[in-house]
Amino acid sequence: MHNSSTDAAEVYLANSSGALLGEIDGLAPGTTRPIQVTLGRGSYAFRCLVEDTDAVSGHAVKITSGPATGGPAVQPVNQHDVIPPTLAYQKWVADGFGAEVDKVDALRDAVDSGDLIAARAAWLPAHLGFVRLGGAYGAFGDLGGAIDGTDAGLPGGVSDKDFGGFHRVEYGLWHGESAASLRGPADQLAKDLRALRAEWGSTRMDPLDTGLRAHEITEDSIQFDLTGRSDFGSGTSLASARAGLDGTVELLKVLNPLLAPRDPALPGLNSALHTAEHDLDTLAATGKDGGWRAPASLPRAQRELINGDFGDLAERLAPVAVIFDIRRTA
Repeated sequence: MHNSSTDAAEVYLANSSGALLGEIDGLAPGTTRPIQVTLGRGSYAFRCLVEDTDAVSGHAVKITSGPATGGPAVQPVNQHDVIPPTLAYQKWVADGFGAEVDKVDALRDAVDSGDLIAARAAWLPAHLGFVRLGGAYGAFGDLGGAIDGTDAGLPGGVSDKDFGGFHRVEYGLWHGESAASLRGPADQLAKDLRALRAEWGSTRMDPLDTGLRAHEITEDSIQFDLTGRSDFGSGTSLASARAGLDGTVELLKVLNPLLAPRDPALPGLNSALHTAEHDLDTLAATGKDGGWRAPASLPRAQRELINGDFGDLAERLAPVAVIFDIRRTA
């Protein structure tokens, strides 16, 4: 494909049903790029969308020889298609806030009472409950960062006055801080979570992000949880990765009516999810007192197994993000 115009263009190759076999996003002026596809017998046409101009469709070309069917073709989704599953997911998140507030209250109460053993026991269920809502993190705004942010970018690191939320409490609980020093962060965590729950009723997730989030949750797990970068002392970052899988499953559940007829590889994706879940659950059972182990403490073979599971999962989730990319039509 060659762009002879003076503006960037999007190019789609579609069959007679409108399903896309190939596309180029951002074809710069004066440049040439290939679209590599296998075409079966049928009719095909290019559709070009140059910036600030109406879409232009080329003449349909009929192919009468070759294989009966060509490469994979995906019927594009529009914004109206994605609104119902986005609303369904928003409701699921709203329903999840009730139990999450109770868990954080239990954590705060344990800290307030000075029972740090109980606080350490309450921290993980509270944190994982929030992680499972991860598909909505893009809509949580500043409160999301206050609740589950890290010390990244803070001049003082873990000692910075702006370091708060779950990981501030985690750091204190597993680094010998007193209950008195943790009462403020624990109280603020509970307040921030209640504020987020109150705001959520008027928040609207962007339907354009719904399909992308499932892939991003896994990418974040690879970058932060499997490396231990999200661990501030509890050694439970793999538990966070496991909770992220739960969040991914929930997103795929609401997207399934649109995804199933568009992604023939969906059974393989579901199998990869089950494999990652099983392998993490098996690791959890081998930890001290039946608990989780930090990634750095795992034998190399076990780390490679989990890294391989998530690498495979990220590759299988990438097409989901592409399928739910809302494309310009006019």
